[in-house]
Amino acid sequence: MKTRITILFLALFMSVNLGFAQEDNQEECMNNLSIFDSYVKSKKYDDAYGPWKIVREKCPKFNRAIYVHGEKILNHKIENSTGAEQVAHINDLLALYDESRVHFESRYPLGEILEDKANLTYKYRKELGKTDQQIYDMFDDAYTKDVENFDSAIGLYTYFSLAVDIYDAGAKTPEDAQYLFDKYDDVSEIIEGLIAGYTINLNKYAEKEEAGGTLTKKELSRKSSYESNIEVFETKIIGSMDTKLGKRANCEVLVPLYQKDFEENKNNGEWLQRAMNRMYAKECKEDPLFLKLVQQKNTIEPNADTAYYLYILTGEQKYMDQTIALSTDPLKKAKLYKGLANELKGKGSYGKARQYYMEALKLNPSDGSPHLSIAGMYANSANSCGDTNFNKRAVFWLAALEAEKAGRVDGRLKQRAAQYAANYRAKAPSKTEIFNCTCAGEVIQIGCWIGRSVTVPKN
Repeated sequence: MKTRITILFLALFMSVNLGFAQEDNQEECMNNLSIFDSYVKSKKYDDAYGPWKIVREKCPKFNRAIYVHGEKILNHKIENSTGAEQVAHINDLLALYDESRVHFESRYPLGEILEDKANLTYKYRKELGKTDQQIYDMFDDAYTKDVENFDSAIGLYTYFSLAVDIYDAGAKTPEDAQYLFDKYDDVSEIIEGLIAGYTINLNKYAEKEEAGGTLTKKELSRKSSYESNIEVFETKIIGSMDTKLGKRANCEVLVPLYQKDFEENKNNGEWLQRAMNRMYAKECKEDPLFLKLVQQKNTIEPNADTAYYLYILTGEQKYMDQTIALSTDPLKKAKLYKGLANELKGKGSYGKARQYYMEALKLNPSDGSPHLSIAGMYANSANSCGDTNFNKRAVFWLAALEAEKAGRVDGRLKQRAAQYAANYRAKAPSKTEIFNCTCAGEVIQIGCWIGRSVTVPKN
């Protein structure tokens, strides 16, 4: 009995002391959290370091600010130190990324953490003594384990860029080249998915504005963010990837590679799709192999892309109809409509091209580029779509109005659309000519393929 009482007393004593210790820790952590939070907000990162470290060590689950602010504090330390001290801070930040996921797993997806660690390691690769292959493997780990959360622009570009550098440093076998092209496609598909997500959100705002609604301050901010992200991925990242890949994927390289591997992969839909897409993108569509790839893909797995390529190759209407019938995804269908419109515009079939540009706009109203293309076709037709010199030049008003639509629906094109519109208006009849004809406010019917009307400005 004495033994039992002694054990119970000791257990009670320990639990009371542990409770007091936890309360003391909680209070200490709360005080230090408040201190380092205030310092971080004032950007006094050196002053924040001490109290932050106390909270990180004693109460790692206390508050997510430990990891949000900790990243800022350690980045400051890294940027303001050198040698062994800097390396220690870099390694500490790498450890902090891991800790953030251990203690707040739901807020820190695996792919995001792995990508952050790879980005940091790449940035300080010289200081850490890391090779291209080691860093590439870190990015590849993020891609393999959690591709859905591997989504930063800089990370995706670096991942591909390292693949090219490793290829250049190696023996450059056909197998290596194929791996490089596959990696380009892998990263491109991630980017296309991200752009599609941003575009779907943008279209909601475009539809609201087109219906006469006004976007809230929050909606305007989000719209601007989505447009900015799309522009970064479309113009900077994909453009930089194409530049980096350069002549490594020209027709002289692609044709013999795909010729060699065709028999082995002729029933592999993904291989055929990627091969024909790459040959089309690199202007290799005149080579007989391109037609061979397209026909084979159309035989085993017909889709909108194969029908589109067959239309490009043959010009037969049945393939254009098939392209439209087989396309189900709204954004991909809009892209196909725009591609068809571009081809028709290039051939001078302006009426049909406008029809497809308008279909593209219905499916993807936040993409203003079809408006600019239509405006350009109007401007190019000014001399042939009016019965008098005044009416011919009036077409430029119509072109200006169409260009302005691009700027309204697509913030990425606002500046360019304004420049185009100003250029078109400068070519339209002047105020003096309007005054002399006493026709301000009149409606001019524009003939030929345009078939639209425009009102003469009153001032």
